[in-house]
Order: sequence, then C-alpha cells, then structure tokens
Amino acid sequence: MTVNGASQMSESPPVVTATRPQALLAPCELTVVLPCLNESETLARCIRKAYESFRVLDIVGEVIVADNGSTDGSQEIAEAEGARVVKVPARGYGAALRGGIEAVRGPYALMADADDSYALDDIGDFVDALRRGADLVIGNRFDGGIEPGAMPFLHRRVGNPALTQLGRLFFRAPIGDFHCGIRAFRTDAVRDLRLRTNGMEFASEMVVRATLDHLSIVEVPTVLRPDGRSRRPHLRTWRDGWRHLKFLLAFSPHWLFLYPALALFFVGAIGLGALAFGPRAAGGVHFATQTMLACATAVIAGIQILGLWVIARLYASQLQLMPTSARFNHWVRRFTPERGLIAGLVLFVGGIVCFGVAIFHWGSAGFGNLNLPSTIRLPIFAMVLVIAGLQVTMVSFVTTLTEIESA
Repeated sequence: MTVNGASQMSESPPVVTATRPQALLAPCELTVVLPCLNESETLARCIRKAYESFRVLDIVGEVIVADNGSTDGSQEIAEAEGARVVKVPARGYGAALRGGIEAVRGPYALMADADDSYALDDIGDFVDALRRGADLVIGNRFDGGIEPGAMPFLHRRVGNPALTQLGRLFFRAPIGDFHCGIRAFRTDAVRDLRLRTNGMEFASEMVVRATLDHLSIVEVPTVLRPDGRSRRPHLRTWRDGWRHLKFLLAFSPHWLFLYPALALFFVGAIGLGALAFGPRAAGGVHFATQTMLACATAVIAGIQILGLWVIARLYASQLQLMPTSARFNHWVRRFTPERGLIAGLVLFVGGIVCFGVAIFHWGSAGFGNLNLPSTIRLPIFAMVLVIAGLQVTMVSFVTTLTEIESA
C-alpha cells in the first residue's frame, strides 16, 4: 500500500479538488483510482498500463490520481500521462482513496497502488466479475502468485494470513486475501458503505462493511510483483498491522465483548456454585475461598463486559458504523429502564440481605474473630449481587440515551 496511514475516523469524505472540471469530461465505464504520495518513479508506468488495459478490453475509461500532497512532481507526471489529478489534503491511504472514489463519475472503479506492484495490465477478470453483477471484486495474491521479493516474509507467512483468518472468523467474509490492494467495485455500492478510516486499515474496513451490508463479493487471482520504488514503502509492518487488528476487533463487538463476557460469567458462576457450601477437591487439587474469590472476580468482570457490549453495539448502530440487528434491537426494547431497575434492585437488595445475614452471624459471635474460610463465602456472594445489581441498573438507563438521540 502506498500512502501513509492515519488512524483517526472521519465523519465526511475528505475535501477533494480536481485539476480539471469534471463536467467537461466524457462519461466512462471504468475509472482506475491510484492513491499517490511521491510516486514519481512508478506513476507513469501504472497510468500507461491502465490505459493499455482499457484499449485491450475495449473499455471507455479514465485514470484518477488521488494525490496526497506529493512534492516530487507526481501531479505533473499524472497530467502529462492523461490522468485526472484529484488533490486530497487529508493525509493517509484511506483518505486518498476515499477522495478518489468520491471523484469517480462512472459506474465502475478499480483501485490499485501506484508503485507498479499490481497487475494493472491484466484487469480483465475484475471487469468481467463486475459485469456479471459483483459489487466488490478483490484480488487474491496467494492464488495469482507472489513474485520473489514482492512481499516480505513476515507479511506473507504471518501478518496477512493471520489477519485474513481473523476477518473470516469474525465476519464470515468470503475472502482469502484481506489486504490485497487491487480491487474493483460498483461505485455507488462502495459509496453507500460510508467508509470512514483514513489509514491503511481502510482495506479491512472496505471488506468488513461490504460483508456486513451483504454485498456480492468475488475474488479473482492477481499477481503481485516487486514494486518499482527505490525508497522505503509507506506501509509500516507493526504500526499498520496493529491498526488492522484494532479495526477488526472494534467492528466485532461479539468477539471483543460478548464471547469473553459470557465465558467469564459462566465459568465464574459454575465455580461459585460449586464452592457455595464448602471447599472442593478434584484430581488432588483443593479449591477453597481463594478460588471462590477468583470466580467472583470472573463473574463481575463478565457482567461489566456484557454491559459494555450492549452499549457498544447500540452506539455502533446509532452512528451507522454497523448495520442494525433486528434480534438485538428486539431484546433491547424488552430490556426497558423500568425492567432493568427492578432487576437491578432485586439483585442489589439480595446482596444487602446477604451482607446483613453475615453481619448478624458476626454479631452473634460477639463481633470477634471469625473462622475466615467458613464465613467469607456469604460476603463474596453479597459483593457479586450488589455489583451486578448496580451494573444492570446503570446499563438499562444508558440504553435510553440512544432512544433520546433517535427521537
């Protein structure tokens, strides 16, 4: 990928400025969008390959160079080669592509890096898939071939496969190469996704949003060649890999919040139930009050994270970051503040009663020293019930904020 990333989100498309009035340009079927930041060494070759593909495929097309502030004469090279230059002030790979996509006038667009690593001279499969009705066509470098020196070992054997598998697991995306930089799509379909990221994670966002919106996604083999630049790539392995991972987790509240919460809650609850009336032994290992405290911690953590899941899922839908879920919304509507308040009060009062009983037993012993292993179990239950009651009550009231905002 060829343009420096930025991790911030943007509510609106980046401001773009075209060097020629768009109204004067003839309609075209396919637009090739090249994000560009100081790509003078390879930009001309990429543009020529794109135009040669138009000629071979008998396509009326144009090339847009989404310039991200080049200082090496890339803009002049692009214009000399017949491309339309769109200036995108907001820095970042995603920002440049969003600006370029916004300037597309035809029904189809194809994006690729401007470093001459992608096969812009062989885009027929992409065009055919679009014409057959696909909304998004993504290249697969592992199927098409990766030439020696084209991809670092760590990216090829660890980073790309790991992030791709996570994307397939989290979102059931039918993609074998999540981060391939050459992609074709229906312009209106991708614009409707409301893509927001500015950095390298834009590649993940496009796939994730397209999957969540149930777009028709197709993969085609493509060849990755060593890029033609003499300078260091804009892509930074650890920084941009972490951005991709953060994005995948942020857009998958089930995996980030719900599943860990349920695992903590049920494991902790089983432990609390097993130790409620005394120590237990299994396989020569003895479990007592220390284990009970750990289980109580797990239950509390599970309840807290579950509340975060509810809030995160609500606001993700409210901000149109994720599609709404009819089943989730139905469940939330049933969990009214009144019902939440009642459930929270029941739990809270139950905890207070447990504390009261514990204090009563302490008083019956003259408020002296107690046998800790046998007397601490009830206060542990009381603590769990009090915290759970407060959490349920607070979450039920927070959910009303989304109703106020959408009213």
